[in-house]
Amino acid sequence: MTIMTVNHLLEIEDLGQSIWMDNLSRDIIESGELKNLIVEKGIRGITSNPAIFEKAIAGNAIYDADIEAGIKQGKSVLEIYESLAFKDIQDACDIFKPVYEQTKGLDGYISIEVPPTIAQDTESTIKEAIRYYKAVDRENLMIKIPGTPEGLPAVTKVISEGINVNVTLLFSVESYVNTFMAYIEGLEARAAKGEDISKIASVASFFLSRIDSKVDDLIDEKLKGVTDLNKKAKLEAIKGKVAIANAKVAYQEYKKIIQSDRWKALSAKGANVQRLLWASTSTKNAAYSDVMYVDELIGPNTVNTLPPNTMDACADHCDVENRVETKVEEAYNLMESLKDADVDIDIDGVMDELLTEGIDKFVKPFTSLLGSLEDKVKRLAPV
Repeated sequence: MTIMTVNHLLEIEDLGQSIWMDNLSRDIIESGELKNLIVEKGIRGITSNPAIFEKAIAGNAIYDADIEAGIKQGKSVLEIYESLAFKDIQDACDIFKPVYEQTKGLDGYISIEVPPTIAQDTESTIKEAIRYYKAVDRENLMIKIPGTPEGLPAVTKVISEGINVNVTLLFSVESYVNTFMAYIEGLEARAAKGEDISKIASVASFFLSRIDSKVDDLIDEKLKGVTDLNKKAKLEAIKGKVAIANAKVAYQEYKKIIQSDRWKALSAKGANVQRLLWASTSTKNAAYSDVMYVDELIGPNTVNTLPPNTMDACADHCDVENRVETKVEEAYNLMESLKDADVDIDIDGVMDELLTEGIDKFVKPFTSLLGSLEDKVKRLAPV
């Protein structure tokens, strides 16, 4: 007798959350694995970043023929990288086009990030976002722009040009609210020109596990030498809980914004909401559930982007229930408790640090990838 296993990822979709995968390589495109993931796992989109491309391209012979072609055409190392990345993105967009069409533009998006080295340069970000969008030339492409103070004006401009945007590296609730406002301003600017805003999509990538990793380290440091049992209990009660509480507060802000007159005016013109996308969802601490950043944040009009291991774990044992609006008061209380004299965690400082580190975590693999590609170009170039 065959035992039917339940794929919990498909149950999540029934509750209004889309599952995207945080991974892309030519291997999974050419082997047919990506198509299978759409059918078998219910994957509705793909996110990529410089770290993912470094892993995919560095040391992988599958790209050699295209690298050699680039060398013959006299392309620079950066141009060769872009030709490889753009081809993978185009092919993935084509594979996900039926999802895009079936969901009427809700899902089926593939995200590519502008170079992380320009995260603090508004004009360069705008220029590269428009160039990438034209070069890839797929309507189900999303351009990833970091949610830095310099990135948000770029988001507004790029949205006003009719380009889909995935705003990444969001940690604080304030940065998320600012991101939704940047989206609104872009839509308003486009509508003011008399142009259609009904085909534009955006997500706000709100990071999770990195917050807990950082806060937990601070708590462990504070626990050293603590003898006061009350203080110890307060500190331990916060471990592993800040990221989810922070995300639940952000979702409440999302609800407030979509109830505003300003949003309703855009909605009447066909605007699509900017969905919260839960990112950095692989659990870093082995003591915690490997699907905690999925289970606790399932809810309507959201996206969760999962690396392959978390995706497989969730398909197997996620406990699917609409929880994004459960224990909301507890979430607010927990965030407030960080100010308690016995806890004393400067969460704004933590979020600022995480943003700086986040940019660095994309710059390093991007630089490393270009370096390894340069080595490969030297090896493959005809003598």
